[in-house]
Amino acid sequence: MLTTHNQLVISCFFCVGLIWYFAKMADVAKDLTAGTIGGTAQLIVGHPFDTIKVKLQSQPVPPPGQLPRYSGAIDAVKQTIAAEGPRGLYKGMGAPLATVAALNAVLFTVRGQMEALLRSEPGAPLTVNQQVVAGAGAGVAVAVLATPTELVKCRLQAQSALAGAVTGSPAATITAAVKYGGPMDVAKQVLRSEGGVRGLFKGLIPTMAREVPGNAAMFGVYEAMKQYFAGGTDTSGLDRGSLIIAGGIAGGAFWASVYPTGVIKSAIQVDDYRNPKYSGSIDAFKKIVKIEGVGGLYKGFGPAMGRSVPANAACFLAYEIVRSSLG
Repeated sequence: MLTTHNQLVISCFFCVGLIWYFAKMADVAKDLTAGTIGGTAQLIVGHPFDTIKVKLQSQPVPPPGQLPRYSGAIDAVKQTIAAEGPRGLYKGMGAPLATVAALNAVLFTVRGQMEALLRSEPGAPLTVNQQVVAGAGAGVAVAVLATPTELVKCRLQAQSALAGAVTGSPAATITAAVKYGGPMDVAKQVLRSEGGVRGLFKGLIPTMAREVPGNAAMFGVYEAMKQYFAGGTDTSGLDRGSLIIAGGIAGGAFWASVYPTGVIKSAIQVDDYRNPKYSGSIDAFKKIVKIEGVGGLYKGFGPAMGRSVPANAACFLAYEIVRSSLG
């Protein structure tokens, strides 16, 4: 039988455990909220750039003597607006918008938990190298959730470009391009005719190869820039302008470090299921380089960088403001 003293000790430990648990959950909730709002800001600012990037990446190589459907980013913007109106630049946004909460919540929450594990003591600032490790860990988690979303988005964004290669006529493209009626229709068709749930995870390996090193670079550079502007490891007093610049440069670092893997991912995810051009990531890499040269691995690089800088500046700024306001 427990004595009164033992009962008090057990009760104290139980109370301490509850306090720790709820404090932990409170931090998770704050990261979830701030990450969701940051991701929404990122999506609104960056999606038009992403649409153009995917169209440039996924357009087939034209036959000898013929010009490609899009001569560059500006031409892709003009043709998209002419054929589909400004809303065409936001095609495919439904899928990432529907999952932005999950993706960014996971990214920032896992990063926050990695930070807690890496700290020598509660509240201690992390080094740049520790932020690199935290970013890589977050990248592993987010890649799993991002793969189905990216597949749906890429299919919707690329379908008009792919149809254009078959019809050879912009006017005919509008009719031929409508294979998918929207994000849910893409998911239904993939589940029905491309191997079930496994089909939604087509491109998981290159997505992982993009997200892990990409997020490691992004969070590492973000921390390095913040410490540079702050003149030390205490970055709590940075102004919004510094956060915007740090976030923009960090976003650019993401794509600068992993862009070719993003091209391979897009090529695999929009590849025809019944008559595939690529047997896997390595095969896609070899064929793209053989047919288009190394430059083929950087198709759409301009729009990607143009998107990444303002979109990530908006994301990090929104995250920092919300996270700070939540305490």
